[in-house]
Amino acid sequence: MPSWDPTNAECLVFTYKEGLLSRVAHDLKIRVTRFDITVEDGKVDASFDASSLRTVIAMKRGREHPRGLTDADRETIDERIREVVLHSVKHPKILFSAENSDTGGVPWAARGTLTLHGKERPLTASIRTEGGDWIARIQLHQPDFGIKPFTAMLGTLKIKPNVDIVLRCTLPQ
Repeated sequence: MPSWDPTNAECLVFTYKEGLLSRVAHDLKIRVTRFDITVEDGKVDASFDASSLRTVIAMKRGREHPRGLTDADRETIDERIREVVLHSVKHPKILFSAENSDTGGVPWAARGTLTLHGKERPLTASIRTEGGDWIARIQLHQPDFGIKPFTAMLGTLKIKPNVDIVLRCTLPQ
């Protein structure tokens, strides 16, 4: 039974800014630092710790922007993600379960249920191979899960409702 965690996989979340003051803000690349994924007989089970999201780097026009954030900026963003956006004390786990994933070909689809922020919604992840990895790309609409996208400065700076998730898992040997 193949399984993955942060030692052999990576889960990244990409957020995008909008609003009147978006020029002074940054798109973000965020890493989920605690998770566990198993696949057995076409069944996928995944658990992600909602308090484990950590800001990696600012992004500018799709590229990493190393000087975009200070360590203090990253800590503040991480705290807001936990407390204001995901409410991780009340909703500590993000879960995905798929009973009958089509693992017969590449790309393959994992069709199941995502539980996020206390809401369950159907989700299909299309998975392809790249080198020695499985790559899943998913776009989530935060309001579908009862999440109000982060806003600041009286709404003149906002995070777009859609976030992109990229999950990269090393293929079993």
